[in-house]
Amino acid sequence: MGRARWTAGAAIALLALGVLGSAPALAGIATTKHNLGSNGTGANKFSGTGEICVFCHTPHGADITATVPLWNRSLVTATTYQTYNSLGTSSLDGATAPVGSVSLACLSCHDGTQAMNVMINQPGSGTVVTAFGAGSWTGTGQLNTVGSITNIGTDLKNDHPIGIQYGGGYGTGKVAYPKSNVADGGFRDQDFKGAQYNYINDKDVWWVDTGTAGLGTREKTDMQLYTRTQTGTSPVALAVGNQALVECASCHDPHTDKATFLRIDNTNSAVCLACHIK
Repeated sequence: MGRARWTAGAAIALLALGVLGSAPALAGIATTKHNLGSNGTGANKFSGTGEICVFCHTPHGADITATVPLWNRSLVTATTYQTYNSLGTSSLDGATAPVGSVSLACLSCHDGTQAMNVMINQPGSGTVVTAFGAGSWTGTGQLNTVGSITNIGTDLKNDHPIGIQYGGGYGTGKVAYPKSNVADGGFRDQDFKGAQYNYINDKDVWWVDTGTAGLGTREKTDMQLYTRTQTGTSPVALAVGNQALVECASCHDPHTDKATFLRIDNTNSAVCLACHIK
């Protein structure tokens, strides 16, 4: 018997349970380029399935090395990428960890090394499904040219840094982030907005409030920071303890229908100024 019976009905049931998101998220994705199924409205869609979620998520047999829910694509190793910090710019205050966390999941599609219909569990029963395999792409079925906004490749030196300490780190940059809110200018680099803190799902969580809700309430439209806990033996150039890092999903929400999947509208550089004091 196949290990994954992955149907549109199952996807909706999981969404209702809050495993993969919410019903409004599904409605939002349906009209965006992230809907790669046969009913998609973007330039690329695949005739082998009308499902939406399966291109990223699976209810069974997911990649457990991914720090995102039930990931249905294989992750590449962090050493594959060249990152912004390798430029040696003097304006980069924070330490940078190897590419990981949620960013590695984003890059499993957006680095262009895997076709968009390559997944762990195809929709249906088992890991290989004839009807899915017989599908074809409308459009190229590939991301745009390497270096474009969608296919950024494995050379990330010309992209906003990821896996980097928010605000250049806290205090000297060599200590754990405090388990409390941090005021504007309270980080090592004082040109950064403050961050909100809460303890959510047994984890220390920080985010940058964008004013969509009251302080202390984390919303999808806030700039999310992603926690990595470093130990004395971790092969990472970060301080020991919990570190709040900037990742791809700090600014982007793959489930929104906003332009380029930004968490908030970028009129008057609102996304940049949500974090940077300029």
